[in-house]
Amino acid sequence: MAIDNIKVYAHLSDEDIAEIGRRLDEIKNDIMSDLGPKDVGYIKNLIRLQRSLEVAGRLTLLFSGNKPFWWAGTSMLTFAKILENLEIGHNVLHGQWDWMNDPEIHSTTWEWDIVCPSSQWMHSHNYVHHTFTNVLGMDNDVGYGILRVTRDKKWSPLNAFQPVINPILASVFQWAVGYYDVELGRFFSGRVQWKDIEEKFWETTTKAGKQTLRDYVLYPALSGRNFKSTIVANLTANTLRSVWAYAVIFCGHFPDEVETFTKEQFKNEDHNQWYLRQMLGSANFHGGKLLTILSGNLNYQIEHHLFPDMPSNRLAEAGEKVRALCSEFHLPYNVDSFPAQLFKVQKTLLKLTLPNKYLLADPDNAPEVRSNRAFEKNPQIESQLLHGEHNGQRRGLIHGLGMLKQLRPGVKDVIMHYTGRTPQRMAKRARVALAR
Repeated sequence: MAIDNIKVYAHLSDEDIAEIGRRLDEIKNDIMSDLGPKDVGYIKNLIRLQRSLEVAGRLTLLFSGNKPFWWAGTSMLTFAKILENLEIGHNVLHGQWDWMNDPEIHSTTWEWDIVCPSSQWMHSHNYVHHTFTNVLGMDNDVGYGILRVTRDKKWSPLNAFQPVINPILASVFQWAVGYYDVELGRFFSGRVQWKDIEEKFWETTTKAGKQTLRDYVLYPALSGRNFKSTIVANLTANTLRSVWAYAVIFCGHFPDEVETFTKEQFKNEDHNQWYLRQMLGSANFHGGKLLTILSGNLNYQIEHHLFPDMPSNRLAEAGEKVRALCSEFHLPYNVDSFPAQLFKVQKTLLKLTLPNKYLLADPDNAPEVRSNRAFEKNPQIESQLLHGEHNGQRRGLIHGLGMLKQLRPGVKDVIMHYTGRTPQRMAKRARVALAR
């Protein structure tokens, strides 16, 4: 049900894909060669702001027994943690600011304020996820090993509990990420031995202990008789940071129309097709300046996946050019409002609590999954499309997806299906009645 030939699926020629790759390289080179003092000022001012918020929040929470102080301190600490996690830590660890040669703001020296050690994150995220984006069986971020976000993952009884597991995962997201590269699941399933994960396990556990000691013992102790209320404040800030990070990340990876790919596609692709996979396997959401900064500029997830080491403050500039490129080659540019993308994600997670046999949409043409076979099954659509440019005309993937979408069952069809009122179900009941 995933895409096994991205060139055919995208309805592009070899020349098209090569040109897209050349243009994307050009976009990156133009922006990266223009980096300078303005960009340095952006990240340094942001770090000053984040640290000022954290210090102000910690000081205010010394008086956390007073409700106005509790709310003010918790708010400042929450915003500080969100900024450090997404717009600063995540992006520094991607090497986005290595070009400054500042030893304090460098991917090799930065240790961020979450449970996951930086070195492990850089392996599981920077290397594994960004190299194998949405390749089934290779990208562990497809459902994070616990959620079913595509029909390609075999249903298990555990998936019926996704409505419970999902909010729990959101609230403890930093802890799930913390032990992500340790791969405890592989250990408990017998695929690796303890010696294979021991070093990473203790590295994460040691850092987790330090984080816990700092937020739930040392800083609360400074509050004296306000000890308990400061613990609650720190727990609230950490939880809100986790939920926010979950929402931002899921909106960039699991909304409707984000594609998944087979290992066969990965094995046969070159650098230009890698670009194409990033474009089709990610999603953006609209946002003003505040939402953009608080999301770490990951509302430009497509551009981030195309150029992971590009400074985040330049992704909006890249986004205008990438969107124009998609339009020129009739490729989809998946963008919607933040609430809309989040709703689509939650809808998919609820839908996939059911086994595939209970899902009505064609498994090759559903909102949450598509494959090359969607066009093979519908020659009346394929016949209207062009592979590449012909006589100065294009009619590519964006048109094909629009027509495929019209074939999917609507809300009325779903209701009729589950209430047994479709013509097929009614005819089946009639045959059974006659047989009696």
